Amino acid sequence: MNTGEMDHGYQNTGRTHFGTNSQQLVTHSFCDRASPVSPITNIGSYTPFVQHTKDDNNMNSLQRKAQVKLNAMPWFHGKISRETAEDLLTPKENGLFLVRESTNYPGDYTLCVCYLGKVEHYRVKYKDNQLTIDDEEFFENLSQLVEHYQNDADGLCTQLTKSLPKKGKQEFCIDTKSFIDAGWVIQEHELQLNETIGKGEFGDVLLGVYRGEKVAVKMLKDSSLEAQKFLTEALLMTSLRHENLVELLGLVLNEKHLLLVTEYMGKGSLVEYLRSRGRLHVTKKDQINFAVDTCSGMEYLEYRKVVHRDLAARNVLISEAGVAKVADFGLAREENYIVDAGKLPIKWTAPEALRQGIFSNKSDMWSFGVLLWEIYSFGRVPYSRIPLIDVVKHVEKGYRMEAPECCPPEIYEIMRQTWDLLPERRPTFKDVKTKLAQLKVVTVN
Repeated sequence: MNTGEMDHGYQNTGRTHFGTNSQQLVTHSFCDRASPVSPITNIGSYTPFVQHTKDDNNMNSLQRKAQVKLNAMPWFHGKISRETAEDLLTPKENGLFLVRESTNYPGDYTLCVCYLGKVEHYRVKYKDNQLTIDDEEFFENLSQLVEHYQNDADGLCTQLTKSLPKKGKQEFCIDTKSFIDAGWVIQEHELQLNETIGKGEFGDVLLGVYRGEKVAVKMLKDSSLEAQKFLTEALLMTSLRHENLVELLGLVLNEKHLLLVTEYMGKGSLVEYLRSRGRLHVTKKDQINFAVDTCSGMEYLEYRKVVHRDLAARNVLISEAGVAKVADFGLAREENYIVDAGKLPIKWTAPEALRQGIFSNKSDMWSFGVLLWEIYSFGRVPYSRIPLIDVVKHVEKGYRMEAPECCPPEIYEIMRQTWDLLPERRPTFKDVKTKLAQLKVVTVN
């Protein structure tokens, strides 16, 4: 039994198994922490809904799906040192335990358990895409490993009897088997993959055909860190259904890659639509429709207390029927989330989010104001004359972009309201949608 995080010659590959019983541990720094009952997930509950689909005979049928659940790991303390773990495990009752990231072997973990007044540290390593302590018992994920040793010491110094919960936000893991149980898994033979139609955060986006209908397919190859983000986005999408949000149809899970299948939006991103067609083809009616559609999708997220965090015209897609839908939920999280702002889209992100890493529906509202500016400027780049590193400084000193040419003054007034430095003074999406709907009625081409 390995109690000192000693290396027995195994080289961790960092690979993640995508098999149907695997579970992904989400530990990267800014987007995968959730409280035991998160507003975006209703952990432990399934929310069934009925989706109209077509069966193999192209006849309408009903397919029942459910929201995929998260599994909280209160005993997982992330990146803490051996000494910190020992200090936390007090009093040192037999069987009191926590799990942390390994300091000596990045990518592996350490199970810390009290016994006879001391703390034993067991290295938990990856081997053949599974977790093990003793090279005899293997587990798909940390939750299974902990559960096993809670039932039986099985070579440990003692049975795990009591976990030490982490204070504050807790980690969670995503059980891919839950996608199967909830009805979200698509069999690989049901999906036809065609040409690449774009690039996404995780890799290529392909055109596909599923049950006779065109679909968009995000493909992720075997990468453990990206798989965690990918599954987090998929999990969130199982809980969100609105006519102005791009709909998740399902996932394909196999050992080579993950595929996320969504509805196909035939006219591409809003920003490219605006730029390629311009003033000659995009009418005032089109502009107000795009604004209302996007605001409707965001109003729903606001109601669900979900923050998108990356709202921009590039992340809004246009259907063949000309309907705008919010997409790309890779950064979306629960309301009032705090993150590391290192890789955020500066020109679209609210100052408080960039400075303090504090995101809310009000920071999304700031981004919506920039998106409105994109719509009415026909896809121009915001703050084009200001160096990127100076944008926040200028904004905080009171600079605001001028109204685009021919932009209705009522629309520009909404933009100005969304760009208030005080988040609490910005309007809600519900209020803005009401104003935009009124403008839509009186807008003519």
